[in-house]
Amino acid sequence: MQVNARFDHFNINVTNLERSIEFYAKALGLKEVRRKEASDGSFTLVYLGDGQTDFSLELTYLKDKQGAYELGDNESHLCLRVAGDYQAIHDYHQSLGCICYENTKMGLYFIHDPDDYWIEILPLKK
Repeated sequence: MQVNARFDHFNINVTNLERSIEFYAKALGLKEVRRKEASDGSFTLVYLGDGQTDFSLELTYLKDKQGAYELGDNESHLCLRVAGDYQAIHDYHQSLGCICYENTKMGLYFIHDPDDYWIEILPLKK
C-alpha cells in the first residue's frame, strides 16, 4: 500500500490562550482561522494560519490544567520562514525579548512562546 499523506496542522498545549494568540500574532503574524469549544467547556482549540498555506498551528487550552507543561528537553520545534529583511525581523524579535537561541554560523535563531515552545526562524528561500 502506498500512503499519500499531506501535512495539516501541528498542536501545542498552552496555559493562557489569549496570551498565546497575541504572541503568535505579534511575533509571527499568525491569525486565528477557526475555533472549537468543547460543549462542556473543558477545552478550546484555536487554529492559527499564516494566510499563505493550508497548514495551521493548533493551540489547545485545557480549562482544568494547572501549572506549566513539562516540555522535556524541548528538542522538537516548529519552523517558520520569514519574508523581508531577515536582520530587521531578528531585531524585532530581539526587542520583544523572545529570542532564546542563536546559531550565527548557520544563519538561524529560535524564539520561544509564552509556554517556552521553541520556534526556528529562517529567511524565506528565494
